[in-house]
Amino acid sequence: MSPVRILARRDERRTTDLMRENELREARRALLAKPWLTRERDTEEFRLVRRHREALTTWFADTLRYRLECDTETARLRKAGIGSGPPRPLLRTGTKAPYGPRGYALLVAVLASLTRERDQLLLEDLALAVRATAAEAEVSLDLEQLADRRLLQAALRTLLDLGVLVERDGTVEGWDTDRRVQALLDVRRDRLALLLDVHLGRAEDPFAFLDIAAVPSAAGGARVAVRRRLVEHPVLDTATMSEEESQWWRRNRGREANLLADWLGLQVELRAEGAVAVDPDGWLTDRDLPGAGTAAHAALLVLQLLVAGCRDGALAEKQQRAWRPVSDADFDAAVSRVLEAYGRGFAKDFREPDFLRTHVADTLAAFGLLRPDGDGFLLHAAAARYATNAEVIDAPTLFDVED
Repeated sequence: MSPVRILARRDERRTTDLMRENELREARRALLAKPWLTRERDTEEFRLVRRHREALTTWFADTLRYRLECDTETARLRKAGIGSGPPRPLLRTGTKAPYGPRGYALLVAVLASLTRERDQLLLEDLALAVRATAAEAEVSLDLEQLADRRLLQAALRTLLDLGVLVERDGTVEGWDTDRRVQALLDVRRDRLALLLDVHLGRAEDPFAFLDIAAVPSAAGGARVAVRRRLVEHPVLDTATMSEEESQWWRRNRGREANLLADWLGLQVELRAEGAVAVDPDGWLTDRDLPGAGTAAHAALLVLQLLVAGCRDGALAEKQQRAWRPVSDADFDAAVSRVLEAYGRGFAKDFREPDFLRTHVADTLAAFGLLRPDGDGFLLHAAAARYATNAEVIDAPTLFDVED
């Protein structure tokens, strides 16, 4: 074979390998962002996962101790959790409002009812079955109350979005306010079985259940635990690590930063307090910072003031620089200053100080940058990365611009 043809084949193999690695990276990102993929809803992502399911199954098992199940219709990445930390609640389909405890209880009641019902049933019959199941679990469900009907409809919409339920005739939309609305629903047994994944094990309470789920296998436990934290929650705080995890991280953090860039396209910024994983495309997470909406904008503006107030003390103190105390009074003062300077542009509800305060604190806590501490808060050093330098600019109107 001529040298030219040999080189051409080598280039062809390199191109093929590069395309495969790019597809694997996108498939991993897709599964981490949406651990439940269906062929009809997530066509392109599912196609990639299905094409590389064997390699992906091996990678997730070896790297994060996650289990991937993929058939011709559905892909399910079974995550094991990362233990305590900022909550990541399930979001309702459409509104994106987080599920609360009662919403979760009714969602579980729907799933339990579906395991005992026919493969096809009317919406009203399913609602009655859910009420009976809830009663068995000593959870009250009053179908005459609008609030309960809305929670139940939210659970149904979630299962419709996941493809566990299918509207064969009619729709569930409007059922919460109009009892005359009716629908015939199909139950996808294969997806119902794939969705349910409950292993209570030795857990005696919810917190123990989270801790047990977060414990990796003995082999490579520190490695897997740290990787999970960095991938699932981008602020990695060395102060929360065990001694074994801390030692492993110190030895391997440079290599891990390179591996996560290759595997997932993440940029890992190493700091004395730990690390921050940044997704340049902003696609790997279900929440963005900076993000859209008044809560996200106001949180960044408050963060700017809090970081400025903490910076001098952090630089002067050589120890415990990862978390800095913020008093309630200082937090309220920062919220008030932001409201005074920018409140005219906020959505109506956010012009109320208490409402704004609550949503700013919740937003920062969701990203691991702020946490309650006694009568105040603790602010993480990673907050400095997101501190803005916003200025109010009085832009002229069209009438002020001369030709």
